[in-house]
Amino acid sequence: MRYVFATNNPGKTRELKAIFQESGIDLLTLSDLNLSLSPDETGTTFEENALIKANETAAFLRSHGHSNIVVLADDSGLEVDAMDGRPGVDSALFMGAETPFEVRNTQIIQNLSNTPDEQRTARFVCVITCVFPNNEILTTRAELAGKVALKIQGENGFGYDPILYVPAYGKTVAELTSEEKNKISHRGQAVRQILELLRDSES
Repeated sequence: MRYVFATNNPGKTRELKAIFQESGIDLLTLSDLNLSLSPDETGTTFEENALIKANETAAFLRSHGHSNIVVLADDSGLEVDAMDGRPGVDSALFMGAETPFEVRNTQIIQNLSNTPDEQRTARFVCVITCVFPNNEILTTRAELAGKVALKIQGENGFGYDPILYVPAYGKTVAELTSEEKNKISHRGQAVRQILELLRDSES
């Protein structure tokens, strides 16, 4: 059985492959198979979008002769309480898909310029859906809670990592080492949950 994760994001790919490797699983992406697909994320929740991506990718792979595969897909984003949960499921499209994340991060910080510290709460959310060849579906959800930082900080990670401050570490996610991030991140937690479910399904 092969495992394919439906993502075109190189930063996400690095994180995912590192976590799966810990469990002895060689994770593939579409680019590893010389294929490309970008499903339309038309859902209104992380769960809906993850399922759309997993199902469309599974059908796409089967149409290209890849049948004995388990397809995984995630949808993730940043929820800022003072912005009524935005950007949320629109995190990838917030201010336009081509807008640099430095610009997006700067805008979010500016939006909260007059927000008291205790109201700067935010979280990363990740939902992972796994589709088996027999169409069985597994889904996990995890969060990493923190606050919107006062300024962009850190060079590690990608996306909104430089503005989510994690009080327990005294750093933004982008200031964490790769090992620290994979241990506590929303994606790392959701992946480990799905790996546990996969082990249970095999036993």
